[in-house]
Amino acid sequence: MHDGSDRDGSDYDLADHPADLATAPIVGEHWDDPGPRSLAWHSHRRGQLVYALRGCASVRTRDALFVVPPHRAVWLPPETPHAVDYPREVAFRGLFVAPDHCHGLPGQTTVMQIDPLTRELIDAAARLPWDYAPDGREHRLMTVLLDQLVALPATPLRLPEGEDAQVRKVMHALRANPADNRPLDRWAEAVHLSERTLARRFLLDTGMSFGAWRQQLRLVVALERLAAGEAITTVALDLGYRTPSSFTTMFKRALGVPPSAYFEHLVPPR
Repeated sequence: MHDGSDRDGSDYDLADHPADLATAPIVGEHWDDPGPRSLAWHSHRRGQLVYALRGCASVRTRDALFVVPPHRAVWLPPETPHAVDYPREVAFRGLFVAPDHCHGLPGQTTVMQIDPLTRELIDAAARLPWDYAPDGREHRLMTVLLDQLVALPATPLRLPEGEDAQVRKVMHALRANPADNRPLDRWAEAVHLSERTLARRFLLDTGMSFGAWRQQLRLVVALERLAAGEAITTVALDLGYRTPSSFTTMFKRALGVPPSAYFEHLVPPR
């Protein structure tokens, strides 16, 4: 019997996860780690929900980066290659859903907003044994949880990757230095394009304008660094904001609360 406990990804091949062989349609896994921890590129035959009850996870797929602090989770459809970073202590609670039970769940990688009821259901499900009866209490709990997941709203914590060579050059430079405030015309000059051409390519490649993508990058980096315990002022100035208040304005506009309250607002008391 397997109950999904105390598995940290280091004692089995993640590309051949035992959850893929479970008989139950939905199984969970839970482990705690002081961090930091990184899990290399892999995929699962089942769909996976990556959720940190405490801590923060950064999930990278081939086309985007997703950041999930508490009360956020990443849904990965079956067979989605991904890598995961946990920058500090994490209490991982994961779910693995058989492909024929993924109907109604997003068909692409999505950040979900986790409400208090769903949080408790995930925590309980992650601790269940994997051989529960198909007509028992555990099965009913999993069915309720699946209904909850289908109804959850998506959140905008996604940073698209680029495929265009010139766009990727700009992205790589900004990832290396998110505080770089050069305007679009300077970036266009650096990659030997006109400003109009680079703007068009950015929009076509990512679905976002250059300015929106750069702000999203800064938001994602800010979440990772704040989750690791860095001071708001340090993060704000390192990301190119003139004052912490201008950074706070951007953060609150994007996520609804200021950075000083974000993690306290989201982390449930334990």
